[in-house]
Amino acid sequence: MQAIMETLFDAVYLISVITIGILMIRGSKGKEQFRLFGFMAVVLGAGDAFHLIPRACALCTTGLEHYAVPLGLGKWITSVTMTIFYVLLYYVWRQRYHIKGQSGLTAAVYVLAGLRIILCMIPQNQWFSTDAPLSWGIWRNIPFALMGLLVIVLFYRSARAQGDKAFRWMWLTIVLSFGFYIPVVLWADTIPMIGMLMIPKTCAYVWTVLIGYFAMKQECK
Repeated sequence: MQAIMETLFDAVYLISVITIGILMIRGSKGKEQFRLFGFMAVVLGAGDAFHLIPRACALCTTGLEHYAVPLGLGKWITSVTMTIFYVLLYYVWRQRYHIKGQSGLTAAVYVLAGLRIILCMIPQNQWFSTDAPLSWGIWRNIPFALMGLLVIVLFYRSARAQGDKAFRWMWLTIVLSFGFYIPVVLWADTIPMIGMLMIPKTCAYVWTVLIGYFAMKQECK
């Protein structure tokens, strides 16, 4: 039953975010923020597919332990694409609120993203092992969490200052996504049920994408 329900959930998620992303790219009508948002949604869905599709195959066949390499590779790719996702979200913020300059802030985003990707590339992560070290899971997520925190603060302050009703909950979707993700990183290996938090984490990302989509529908009439 878990295999069927999880596979259906993941299929709906992947098809939804990629479809919404394509619709936003095509329907942005020259508005760069929505075109970027569309690419962001496609990156999110395509990146997650590298992990979720092998996981679905594993659950529906011989089990996760027999898919260590494709699952590890998928998790590795997803870690990189999620980093790109937040870089694109940062540029959505710049476009939406007409931010000019602030090269120091942009540099901070790129430093954190670059550090995250470098840490993901280090062999000690043991991506293809069924017993990957927790310590490296923590190290590679530190710059990722800091980048997420930065984006949270930027959207919260800008949406509040400009009375942006369409994006007023963007900061909360990111808070929720990290709030559900961090316990998985820390305790999923010892308490498997913690892994269920990936479902509401995924829902938080769908909310993020829908915020952009509905804003586009409203502003690109």
